[in-house]
Amino acid sequence: MADRLRVAPEAGRGDPAASHNPALPAIGAMLAAAALIAVTTLLAKILGRGLTGPELHPLQVSAGRFCFAMLALVPVLVWRYPGFRGAAWPLHIGRSLCGWGGVTCLFAAAALMPLAEATAISFLSPLVTMLLAIALLRERVGPWRWTAAGLAMLGALVLIQPGSDAFQVAALIALLAALLMGLEAIFIKRLSGREPPLRILAINNAIGATVAATAAAFVWIAPSPAQWALLALLGVTMVIGQSFFIQAMKRADASFVMPVFYATLVFAALYDLAVFGERPSVLAGVGAGLIVIGAVILAWREGRRARA
Repeated sequence: MADRLRVAPEAGRGDPAASHNPALPAIGAMLAAAALIAVTTLLAKILGRGLTGPELHPLQVSAGRFCFAMLALVPVLVWRYPGFRGAAWPLHIGRSLCGWGGVTCLFAAAALMPLAEATAISFLSPLVTMLLAIALLRERVGPWRWTAAGLAMLGALVLIQPGSDAFQVAALIALLAALLMGLEAIFIKRLSGREPPLRILAINNAIGATVAATAAAFVWIAPSPAQWALLALLGVTMVIGQSFFIQAMKRADASFVMPVFYATLVFAALYDLAVFGERPSVLAGVGAGLIVIGAVILAWREGRRARA
C-alpha cells in the first residue's frame, strides 16, 4: 500500500490521457485499487480465522502475499527487465523490512478486529510519515498539516479507546502497522526520482518474499488446498491493486485522487458485513471519519506543496 506515496511528485505529468480527461480514468483506477486492497485484508482475515482450513499465522499469510506477488511479477520482469545496476540497496532493504512488518501487523489486526477499524487505523501512516519527515528530512510543517495530524490522532483515540472496556489489543497491532508503513514511506521518498518504478516494485517484493518465507518457516502449518488458492489470490490481488494505484496517481494529481482511495474503508466494511456479518459501530464510524478527514487534508497539502 505504501507504493502510492512515491509517485505523487510526478502525478499528472507526461501522460496524454491525464492531460486530456484525467477525472474518470483516474477515479476509476483508484476505486479499483481501493476495492482490491480491501480484498487483501478480507482474504487475510479469512485465512487467519481458519474459515477454509487451519488458522494460519499472520507471518504465513504475509509470506503468501509476498511470494505469490513476486511470482506474478516474474512475467512482467522478463518482458521489461528494469536493470539493477546502481540500486540503492540500503534504502531498498529498509523499505522492504518496514513494508513486510507493516503488512504482517495489518493482517494480524484484520484477523482480530473489524476490517474497517483495522484499515482506518492503518491510514494513520501519512501522519507518521509527516512526523518522521520533520525529524529525518527536516521538513517544515504548517498549520494545515498540524490540524490534519490532530484530527487523525483524535480519530485514532476514538477507535482505540485506551483505558475503556472497549479497548482492543488488536488496535495496537494496527497502530504498529501504521507506524511501520509511515517509516516505509520515508524510504520511498528517498527512492523516488532516482530509481524506476518497476525496479522498486521488483526489489521490494523479492526482499519481502525472502524475509517473509524465512519468518513463516518458524510457524508453518500445512495449508488446505483452498487456503493455497486464497494465498495465491492474495498475492496476485495485491500486485493488481498496486498497479491500479500507480496508474491513478499517474493520471491525476495526488490531492485529487487520494481522497478516493479512502473508499477502501467502505469496501472493507461491506466485505466484513457480507462474509462475517460484522457491523461497524457509530463510534467506530466517527473515529474512522476523523482519520480519513485528516488524511485527506494531508494529501491536499502534499499536492499543493508538490505543485509549488
